[in-house]
Parts: sequence; structure tokens; C-alpha cells
Amino acid sequence: MATMDIIQMHGGSPANFLDVGGGADEKQVEEAFKILSNDPKVEAILVNIFGGIMKCDTIATGIINAAKNVKMDVPLVVRLEGTNVEAAKKLIDNSDVPIISADDLDDAAKKAVAAI
Repeated sequence: MATMDIIQMHGGSPANFLDVGGGADEKQVEEAFKILSNDPKVEAILVNIFGGIMKCDTIATGIINAAKNVKMDVPLVVRLEGTNVEAAKKLIDNSDVPIISADDLDDAAKKAVAAI
């Protein structure tokens, strides 16, 4: 709920909330992006991950590949924190997918609201 609250605090209005769980694989992330992309109320997607269970670079690779496979017409903001976060940020920054990288949840919420 903190993610939705902070989006609202920065002037946004969360349209949807989806938790894919700590053991999500790339296919599940792709399906989540499809669900969110098909919701006309969704104007941006904010992915907020604390990589305590999985490594952030693994998560980043899954996000990048899923975003490549799903036609997304809304901005994608990604905040990652945890194991291998620096490697994950490099993967995102060097990908050919238009992902807005955020340093923390507050930064992510601001960027998601600003992107719409």
C-alpha cells in the first residue's frame, strides 16, 4: 500500500495494483505488463522491487525482456533496491527499452506522475 499512497501524495491516482510475488519469473512479469497495459485507466506503470529474495539484476533482465515482448503505450518507471542493484541499473540504462529508472520509491512516484 505504501507505493499507492506515495503516488497519491505526489498527485497521482493509482488505477491498479498488482503484486507478482517474490518468486515471479519473466513470463509472470510479462503477463502482469499485459494486464496493466490493457487497463485504459493505467497511464504509467511503476515497478517497485526490493530484491531481498531475488537478485536485482535477474529482476531487471526479466523486466527488460517482458517490456520488449509487450506493446506498452505508457511510461514504465522502475525502482530496484537490494542485491546487485548497481548491475541491475546498468542493465536498464543500457537496454534499448524506454525505462525510467528511479533511485528510491519517492523518486519513482514523482517520475511516474510527471511522465503522464
